[in-house]
Amino acid sequence: MAELLLSVLHDQGMSNPAAFRDRSNWSGGYYELAIEVGSTADADLQALLSAVWSAAEVRGSFAFTDREPEEQEPVPCTVASLAEYGHLHGRVRLPTGRLIVCGCVAIRGGDDSSDWLDFYIPDGALDNAGVAQWDGRPFFRSAVMDDWLASIGTAVFDRVRFSLGVIGWEVSGCTDAATLAGRLPQERSIGYLLPREGGLQYGAAND
Repeated sequence: MAELLLSVLHDQGMSNPAAFRDRSNWSGGYYELAIEVGSTADADLQALLSAVWSAAEVRGSFAFTDREPEEQEPVPCTVASLAEYGHLHGRVRLPTGRLIVCGCVAIRGGDDSSDWLDFYIPDGALDNAGVAQWDGRPFFRSAVMDDWLASIGTAVFDRVRFSLGVIGWEVSGCTDAATLAGRLPQERSIGYLLPREGGLQYGAAND
């Protein structure tokens, strides 16, 4: 039934933001919740990956985007799968109610820095889902996406502590916990999830 629906949408020229085979869904950059793990241990990265998948209520864990989830076997949602396939993909429901493709990738720090885990929604899928962009900006920004990703990050932090979270378009690597030294920038073009004593502070984008 799902394959038939996707086929009908394709034949009618309609874009389905939940369709893996629709290459427009994977176009553009990524709207991200990028989390600095705070270590390079596989066990810590795995705990964070599991917490993100649970907090975001991701449907499935798949290796390939050239076939629909119904056309492939799921893979374990593990660090080993990330190492083997590079990315893990699934579907998630936005606050707007639309089901949409999503993905995750790990950036391993090696001996010199912490690992990062990036949970993302591709820009193309957001466009197909009708998520409004911030007018007059050279990059994508959405308060709906920011607040939703912040809520996911906060739920993750309740289960697994991390060093820093940043939210926005292509934010991975833009800063780190050591650079911020526990202080939120006063002018913020992205969102920040900064650990504080007893909890997590969300500094929303404000410029």
